[in-house]
Amino acid sequence: MAEEIISIEHVYYRYPGQDPYVLKDITFSIQKGEWLAIVGHNGSGKSTLAKMLNGLHYPEKGNVTVNQLSLSEETVWEVRKRIGMVFQNPDNQFVGTTVQDDVAFGLENNGVPQEEMVRRVRDALERVNMLSFLDQEPHHLSGGQKQRVAIAGVIAIRPMVIILDEATSMLDPKGRKEVLETIRELKEKLGLTVISITHDLEEASRADRMIVLNNGEVFKEGRPNEIFRMEEELVKLGLDIPFTIKMSKKLTEQGFEFPNMYLTEEELVDALWTLHLNK
Repeated sequence: MAEEIISIEHVYYRYPGQDPYVLKDITFSIQKGEWLAIVGHNGSGKSTLAKMLNGLHYPEKGNVTVNQLSLSEETVWEVRKRIGMVFQNPDNQFVGTTVQDDVAFGLENNGVPQEEMVRRVRDALERVNMLSFLDQEPHHLSGGQKQRVAIAGVIAIRPMVIILDEATSMLDPKGRKEVLETIRELKEKLGLTVISITHDLEEASRADRMIVLNNGEVFKEGRPNEIFRMEEELVKLGLDIPFTIKMSKKLTEQGFEFPNMYLTEEELVDALWTLHLNK
């Protein structure tokens, strides 16, 4: 039976001095080892929710529980030890003059002994395929490489959960693919729980489950192939449909018959190749 790692129960939140609630009666749970994508248009409440999961906001009403620890001003530092966050712009996360200094920064703040710190830095960089860049200056790296270093800095602290807060939105397609493949590998090898906060449905298609937010409320919850069947509703919410689904639809109009919905380019190419061989 799956183990619940995060629980959000009837959460309401509004910013100080503002009347309308940004989050309204939000309730859902996240299972250990799951990849959950939280999607929505700008202003849907997804970034506010991300900050709440990391203890930057507290619910006005309701409760957030992380690994059986209820979020409050008294528990926030313990909660943050369980959750690592990767932000939109990796340059805003760099504080060290070299890649290894940067990955070590969080460990130093947590008082990790020197020998253990060196071991964890090398291990984290090796896991994201960046060990050969140990002594490089971060600003010399590509966007995808910078984001992988930011991920290494998070996993070195050994959190239970990683939150990607629009972490691929500033990357080119190659960098985005690098980062998402890295996250998938880490999830499988380390048993991490991953939460993607994004408006990019291409990224969300890689998740195990999706939650669609609209005007601060849960609009829909389900597996990616279930959510993407609501094509017209998603477009009305200001969300763009993944390229593979658009292409599948166009090909179907041209007489191609696909037995399934394909969420990645690799799946669609394989399906086209299979159709070609069966002609």
